[in-house]
Amino acid sequence: MKEIRWHGRGGQGGFTAARLLGMAASLSADYYVQAFPSFGPERRGAPVLAFTRIDTRPIHDHSKVYGCDYVVVLDESLLEVVDVFEGLKPGGTVLINSSRGAEAFAGGGRLIHTIDATGIALAVLGQPVTSTPMFGAFVGATGLVALPAALAAVEEMLPPDSRVQNREVVEWAYNELRRKADA
Repeated sequence: MKEIRWHGRGGQGGFTAARLLGMAASLSADYYVQAFPSFGPERRGAPVLAFTRIDTRPIHDHSKVYGCDYVVVLDESLLEVVDVFEGLKPGGTVLINSSRGAEAFAGGGRLIHTIDATGIALAVLGQPVTSTPMFGAFVGATGLVALPAALAAVEEMLPPDSRVQNREVVEWAYNELRRKADA
C-alpha cells in the first residue's frame, strides 16, 4: 500500500488534490483507493491534512495515515509550524511548493522535490490555488499514476468551466517535475 499525506491550509484544496490522486489511481489501474480529509473547526488559512491510500487489494484501514511514503506540502510556510516530516517512512519522498530548490531543505535521507506551484497557478488560473499544480507535480515526481489518468481525473471531478485551465496546470507541473528528474 502507498500512503500519501497532504499538508495545506484551509481553502488551498488539499482534499481536492487527495481526491484527484485517488480518482487517477482508480482510473489508471485496478487500484483500491481512499481519499479523506482531517480537519476540525479550522478556518480558512489554518493548517489542514488530507490523505490518499492506494493499494492493489481492498483497504480496510480507515484511520488517519501515521506512516506515509509521500508527503506533499501545498504551502511552504507550513514548514515553520508543522513537522511535515513526522511519520515519513525511511527513503520517503517529499514534494514542497516553493520557488527555492530542493537543496534549501534538509534531506535527512529523504528525496525532496520542489516546484513553484503558486507561480504556475497564478500564471494559468490567475489565483494561488495550489491543489492541481501539486497534484500534477506529484504524478510527475512519483510515476505512481500515469499523466493520462491524472488528466482524466480532472475531467471527472472538476467543474466544467475550470477543466481546461486545470488540465494545463497539471501538465505544466508534471512536465516540470519530469524535466527535473531527467536532469
